[in-house]
Amino acid sequence: MTHPITDGIARSSNGLTWFEAEKLSDQTGLRHGFLSRKGGVSDGIHGGLNVGFGSDDDKTRVAENRARAAAAFTTTPDKLSTVYQVHGTDVAVLDRPLSRDEAPKADAMVTDRPGIMLGILTADCTPVLFHDPVAGVIGACHSGWRGSYGGVSAATVDAMEKLGAKRENITAAVGPCIARKSYEVDGAFRDTILDGPEGSDDLFDASHRSGHFMFDLPEYVRRRTIATGIASVELVARDTLAEEDMFYSYRRTTLRKEPDYGRQLSAIMLTGM
Repeated sequence: MTHPITDGIARSSNGLTWFEAEKLSDQTGLRHGFLSRKGGVSDGIHGGLNVGFGSDDDKTRVAENRARAAAAFTTTPDKLSTVYQVHGTDVAVLDRPLSRDEAPKADAMVTDRPGIMLGILTADCTPVLFHDPVAGVIGACHSGWRGSYGGVSAATVDAMEKLGAKRENITAAVGPCIARKSYEVDGAFRDTILDGPEGSDDLFDASHRSGHFMFDLPEYVRRRTIATGIASVELVARDTLAEEDMFYSYRRTTLRKEPDYGRQLSAIMLTGM
């Protein structure tokens, strides 16, 4: 088993920029990407490719941004399916694309049907994409610390197996999120992580503030995903807070006391080819 840490492969088209995981980029019949905020029509604090209808951004601009994101996958926005994310572990099994009004409360999706673009929205939390090239099954999950602690990656792999996937054939990619140097937490948070699965002292550094620590969320999600026993987990190491020109960040918005923030999209789709 291999679990590399990379910078991702940068791609761009029609003004959009996204990152691909090395191990997923060469798999046939698959398109995937961790899209940045570049290339959209939103402006102000949402400037760029804001795909979050839950933001205060103009909804026509969000719709146009989602259409541009779908076009990067050579598909249409009606094929882009997202869920109402609640920081849990529920998994939606899709046999067709979902409209916005049909989005269930869940933090993961799986499918074995080509042409369904599974999309995860984030702004510091961690997106994780999954593919079994033998069975032709994909998955995507939203893994903040709560979801990761609860086992959302494991729930996604379990749901993929019910569609015929085998964990020894599954490759996963952990995408851009808030990095250790940017994510300060308090002592109670640290205790919660240490008392849970894959909790370890080396996930934390001391902060300059007494009683606070810097938490390595991407490594934590990576370890929780590796623990599912799948074949490979690649971490695409990008910091959503530090890379302001590239990503939206809830923590950055909070520190600046801004009223709202945008969301970027991570997606995966079977092409059937």
